[in-house]
Amino acid sequence: MASFQRLESFEQRYLELEQLLSDPSVVSDRTLYTKYVREHSELGKIVNTYREYRQVLQELQESRELLSDSDHEIKELARREIEALSGQKSALEDQLQKLLIPKDPNDDKHVILEIRAGTGGEEASLFAGDLFRMYTRYAENRGWKVEIMTGSWTDSGGFKEVIAMVKGDGAYSYLKYESGTHRVQRVPTTETQGRIHTSAVTVAVLPEAEEVEVDLDIGDIKVDVFRSSGPGGQSVNTTDSAVRLTHLPTGLVVICQDEKSQHKNKAKALKVLRARLYDMQLREQNERISLDRKTQIGSGDRSERIRTYNFPQGRITDHRIGLTIYRLEQVLAGDLTEIINELAAWYQAQALENVESDLEERTPVDHS
Repeated sequence: MASFQRLESFEQRYLELEQLLSDPSVVSDRTLYTKYVREHSELGKIVNTYREYRQVLQELQESRELLSDSDHEIKELARREIEALSGQKSALEDQLQKLLIPKDPNDDKHVILEIRAGTGGEEASLFAGDLFRMYTRYAENRGWKVEIMTGSWTDSGGFKEVIAMVKGDGAYSYLKYESGTHRVQRVPTTETQGRIHTSAVTVAVLPEAEEVEVDLDIGDIKVDVFRSSGPGGQSVNTTDSAVRLTHLPTGLVVICQDEKSQHKNKAKALKVLRARLYDMQLREQNERISLDRKTQIGSGDRSERIRTYNFPQGRITDHRIGLTIYRLEQVLAGDLTEIINELAAWYQAQALENVESDLEERTPVDHS
């Protein structure tokens, strides 16, 4: 569908919503009324810009017609008006294109953050701990709250796996670019000859899923309970408080054991399971929808190596956008702002390229 057709359909829906919001039956339904108010507000940004754009096009056409006037002063005024209006037209086109980028519905959600040590043995576990601290500090700097849901520690203080909930406004919109394989190049503390080793850690950033978004049948879940264990495998609880959930249709398994209460561990495990199932649904959906939408929300392919942390050179390279910076210590201390901003700008530029537009087709040709 061409952009002008889309814009006109948005305006028609906007007018329809104005009528619905004055309908007593809608006003009395709080849920429906709230839904329509939100949609009306979001469409209003597009519709008002579109109306302004149409007005500018109309004024441009009128000014161009004056160029054929026999009065020299009128022609000169028309040229000046055309120059000013052309600038407004270009600015409004840019604004409309950005407004037409599909908004990721998950951007405002909290995040389930999963970090797992990959290739590299103990060194990978240590780096998993480094990444978790990096994200924790970044979250704290933004005023977000990080809560460990479950973790598997190593004797050296690293993580084989850690799953945490990150709660904060727009957490997913910032962290969603972090999904993938993170590679580290450094000399391990156990290395006696100073050789650089390469290890890998996988990061998964999942939007928290509400119950209504995932059709989760309790009958499809196998629940096992056992005693919690700490670093080295020793038991840290005398009761069967740890919980393992197995989703039989998909084979997904979630274990939570950080809480002393079996009930609390089960509640946390259900949150993680729901988020993973929602993530699976998103992936399947992304395979069926258009490229511009896939570009906007990202594929979240965690098999892809997205970033390298080179300690000898103090360098970080993000392979997706070719970004290299030499502030490794600051980034690991939580200063991710530059990297995330660059990634957000790149993905937005990709999305803009894929927003179909026929604005130029509707713009009168300037023969002056």
